[in-house]
Amino acid sequence: MKKIIYICTAILLLSFSSCSDFLDRQVPQGTLSDDQVKDAKYVDNLVISAYAVWISAEDINSSFSMWNFDVRSDDAYKGGNGTSDGDVFHQLEISQGILTTNWNISDMWQRLYNCISRVNTAIALLDQTDGSTYTLKEERLAEMKFLRAYGHFLLKRLYKHIPFIMNENLTTQEYNNLSNTEYSNDEGWQQIINDLEAAYKVLPVKQAEVGRPSKAAAAAFLAKVYLYKAYHQDNASTNEVTSISNDDLKKVVEYTEEAIYTAGGYGLETDFHNNFRPEPQYENGKESLWAMQYSMNDGTTYGNLNWSYGLIVPNIPGVTDGGCDFYKPSQNLVNAFRTDRNGLPYIDTFNQNDYDKSTDYADPRLFLTVGLPGLPYEFNKDYMMDESATWSRSNGLYGYYVTLKQNVDPASGYLIKGSWWGTPMNRIVFRYADVMLERAEALVQLNDGRIAEAIAIVNRLRTRAKQSLSVISDYENRYGVRMNVSTYAGTYNQAQALKIVKMERRIELGMESERFFDLVRWGEADSVINKYYAEEANDCSIYSAARFTKNKNEYLPIPYAQIAASNGHYTQNIGEW
Repeated sequence: MKKIIYICTAILLLSFSSCSDFLDRQVPQGTLSDDQVKDAKYVDNLVISAYAVWISAEDINSSFSMWNFDVRSDDAYKGGNGTSDGDVFHQLEISQGILTTNWNISDMWQRLYNCISRVNTAIALLDQTDGSTYTLKEERLAEMKFLRAYGHFLLKRLYKHIPFIMNENLTTQEYNNLSNTEYSNDEGWQQIINDLEAAYKVLPVKQAEVGRPSKAAAAAFLAKVYLYKAYHQDNASTNEVTSISNDDLKKVVEYTEEAIYTAGGYGLETDFHNNFRPEPQYENGKESLWAMQYSMNDGTTYGNLNWSYGLIVPNIPGVTDGGCDFYKPSQNLVNAFRTDRNGLPYIDTFNQNDYDKSTDYADPRLFLTVGLPGLPYEFNKDYMMDESATWSRSNGLYGYYVTLKQNVDPASGYLIKGSWWGTPMNRIVFRYADVMLERAEALVQLNDGRIAEAIAIVNRLRTRAKQSLSVISDYENRYGVRMNVSTYAGTYNQAQALKIVKMERRIELGMESERFFDLVRWGEADSVINKYYAEEANDCSIYSAARFTKNKNEYLPIPYAQIAASNGHYTQNIGEW
């Protein structure tokens, strides 16, 4: 069993008050004195608790991976048994009928703020701790600020206008007076950056325990936030990109320099598939800058498993009975992996024809991302996929493709049945390849003579894809697929290079729940998703009434319950929710 730091959820009684003079004189059993509460072991318990909540506070409907909310993109269908199965997510998928009272809108908000609350509790205690006796104080504070930034980052991508809980000692009255529009969009990103830059200055280059963020992880996170911040959306009446900041883009280049080239030990895996394997020897590999840590056989009933993918498992009779078959790759995504005779993607015309494995060339990453009929599920030839109810609970309404990155081979021993299906496979939050592509994007957008460097970054990923054949080496001979991927040659202008980088992000990060947020960041969600709806409507009745409303559907509404409880301090997002 791998060594992990997410071992428990500690609950400490930090204070006790009473109006009774009698009770004031007592020391209730289980309370801690001021001196005890500052003891290193209690501080460590609260820090561990702040980490553990990222495992315990998510579930199948509110995965912090964001797969539930990526069904809004052109990468994935909701899946399941039909449109009424998870109806609130169906509404997100077609951008229609979304209500501020929908439970999934409120649930994710509450879960993420619970995580931030746990972090702030740890920070408050760390602030009181004597640094001369607890020598890890500054490092642990840096870790907590990293986690607080992560919570605010996920919230901001979802809801845009959020309250920032940056003061860990807020009184109840102060908390109730917080506004979700205190900061402009640009200033909101800066709040997250402030936490991350404080963490970056302190975090070590290497951590002794996996799961704790390193300096490179903080650099990778800073690069991502600066890239979001660079695409300014500061007109309060729209969600449109009003300008692109060169200063922010330069920060992306600066911090990707640290994450990619300076902090040693990280790099691309030799095989793309290694990032999505549950075996302990593949986890926390060199491409994983920071990952959520899961485990099994750790003394608990089921282990610290990832239950948040429980709805994604297909319904294989006698094997995964009860698998719900959600989050299914779209035909549009599959088509994006098509390549021409030269091994390059059809960037502008990829969706003119549906992928046909007998005639089309495809990037090898297709077969490591998407399970297709006629091929083995999770590379196990005992589970051959076909166009049957086994691989589509909706009888084809959502197609017959299955996502591979989140699932594991049912025969491997790493798929555990509890209330739902769980797995100990880590979830990489910041992947080296993602950071590379962020750097490439910033270089292209800056357009200051380094476009060739950006294309070279893309070519490194494409070269790695060509070598990623460990589990699919016999696919061409055995199953008749045709694989072809090559690198870009020649010179490209900014517009061409930007298309190349954006296409590579989609192929490399397919089904990793980045796609919808990329489209919003670029200001392309309206045009891309409505085009997707129109093309899908020709073959699928699900999308006949689908319509993405610009300056509304880019973000979720602020939950009604939060608006009602805010004493008038919260403002609803634009779009007439």
